[in-house]
Amino acid sequence: MRLPDLEAWAIFAQVVEHRSFSGAADAIGVSKATVSKAISRLETHLNQSLFHRTSRRLTLTESGKALAEHAARILAEANAAEEAARDAATAPTGLVRLTAPMTLGLLHVAPLIAEFLALHPGIEIDLNLTDGKVDIVAEGFDVALRIADLPDSSLRSRRLGPVTAHIVAAPSYLQLHGRPTHPAQLGERPCFAYTNVTGPWRFHGPDGGEAAVRPTGPLSANSGDALLPALRAGLGIGILPDFIVGPDLIDGSLVAILTDWSLPPIALHLLTPPSNLRPARVETLITFLADRMRSVCTAEGFG
Repeated sequence: MRLPDLEAWAIFAQVVEHRSFSGAADAIGVSKATVSKAISRLETHLNQSLFHRTSRRLTLTESGKALAEHAARILAEANAAEEAARDAATAPTGLVRLTAPMTLGLLHVAPLIAEFLALHPGIEIDLNLTDGKVDIVAEGFDVALRIADLPDSSLRSRRLGPVTAHIVAAPSYLQLHGRPTHPAQLGERPCFAYTNVTGPWRFHGPDGGEAAVRPTGPLSANSGDALLPALRAGLGIGILPDFIVGPDLIDGSLVAILTDWSLPPIALHLLTPPSNLRPARVETLITFLADRMRSVCTAEGFG
């Protein structure tokens, strides 16, 4: 039985990450020739090309694209195994890369990270806040927090708790245009779309009926916070989660409408790459966030 060329797989993962042989060589401290030989060795063993090479550009072949995630996983699991062995005898140390939605991150995650760092001074956190979709494996994140009804994937997922969303409008809008009594009427109203969620708005009625409306209006944005000024100004209708719109509902700047209709359930999830092997520093952060964010989900004013 011939063992896999793990060094070549790891070097392949580095070339993919740094997008060049020279970048990978610099990152791992070897010569460019060593990198080139490892890739050639792997291509010979696999009997297929991994890269298209020109004098100016290096791009993955279709085979290379298909194998890149496997290579990244091999490298990550090897690193995790070595780090787990080192961490077993010492307090967790090193860098953890975490990504989370922008508003949730600012309001709830960032304060928790400050608490976490005080408890674990040997750990560093690289916190990436974005409402865009993130490929946590390809972009090298250890942990992700996401609010969604998650599709099936190879990622490991832990559901932390429900997130409540509201259909909202300003009192001034309702006074001028009247209060909708059925979701179908939203098709005739200006509605502000959150562009990171595609597809129509779907509703479930009190009698078991369903309705779907594709929002159209003068504003769409990839941040829920960016929709608030237009909503407060009485320019239309939107759907936002409680942790964004909660204060406006409390002070009356916005009001919930169509409250007898429900939206599809969404929840806060903690995601990690597929591997079961994780450094102690990552496990420590996962345990901390799972406990604290679960409490946030069940707290009044969030979910």
